[in-house]
Amino acid sequence: MSIFKNLLLFNKKTDTDKDFSNVIVDQYVEIAKLVKEARIQQNLTIKELSNISKIPEQTIDSIENNNKNIRPEYPFLRSILIKLEECLILKKNTLVKLATRERETFKKEKKELLFRKFDLINTWQGTLLYFFILVLTIFILKRYFVLNINVIEIQNSENKIIDK
Repeated sequence: MSIFKNLLLFNKKTDTDKDFSNVIVDQYVEIAKLVKEARIQQNLTIKELSNISKIPEQTIDSIENNNKNIRPEYPFLRSILIKLEECLILKKNTLVKLATRERETFKKEKKELLFRKFDLINTWQGTLLYFFILVLTIFILKRYFVLNINVIEIQNSENKIIDK
């Protein structure tokens, strides 16, 4: 079973992949700390920051508290972080760089199945697979009908012998 699993999996999980998962959590914690500290330094509440940036309070709160369930996905999070950098007067791209690195490491952690990489319609591998399936089907059908024809011929010859 493990041999089959290794054939289908494109990337196997190693000890270095475990390090990447810890890095992901640390980067979101880092983003949360930076946003919260900058907001507190400017004496802003979450509601006031929401009014200034036009970002919902719930989203800001999810970023500050590192709540994965409510936090937006990467493309949306990136634009939100850019807006927060402007409103909190942070150095440009400090938050966005952290989010970008998180996305790159997440891609490394993700397991890809090997057969997902094949385009069975537009590639030579797909054409070859289709050809082998057709040939195999022809051989199976030929064998089935040849065996049945032999059985029918034997029955016919037995019926002729019995009739005589």
